[in-house]
Amino acid sequence: MKVKLKNLASVQMGHSFRSRLEPDSHGNISVIQMKDLTEDNRLDDRALVKIDMKDLKKHHKVKKDDLAFRSRGLNNTAALIDLHLEAAVIAAPLLRIRVENDSVLPAYLCWFINQPSSQSALLSKATGTAVRMIGKPVLEELEVILPKLEVQQKIITINRLSIDEQKIMNELTEKKGVLTEAILMKLAMNTQ
Repeated sequence: MKVKLKNLASVQMGHSFRSRLEPDSHGNISVIQMKDLTEDNRLDDRALVKIDMKDLKKHHKVKKDDLAFRSRGLNNTAALIDLHLEAAVIAAPLLRIRVENDSVLPAYLCWFINQPSSQSALLSKATGTAVRMIGKPVLEELEVILPKLEVQQKIITINRLSIDEQKIMNELTEKKGVLTEAILMKLAMNTQ
């Protein structure tokens, strides 16, 4: 079954800051920016900028399992916010996607948006020549294939295991390279 994203989730523009962010270590709000989203489409909260912001409306606050969608640039993927944040807001040009339908799991929706077929569909409707942009209306019209919840959970689990395996393989390759270089250097030094 295919369902338009707008029937599964709400899409909201990230908060638009009128001026440059002024970090405040005692600030009351954390700001999620593009730089805080990882290559494997998760949130890295270690370097979130904190600001002092008094007029943040409740509906702008980020919740666990919201998605942050990269609406501008070469990479138009979504990242899952799978952490509980005390008080945080997504900054424009990111879009916040919040699942509002029990028939889809947030992690599945994130995975689906990032699939090549979904990326192609979004890219075909992108605007801008110098900087590619996917607007809120385009994202809302994305048709999402919606299997049963059990199948969605299996997809999420297999995808996470695949990502973890790739990280381990990359670390192994790196360590193997260091070991090989050490062996070769020892060999070079012993043949003098």
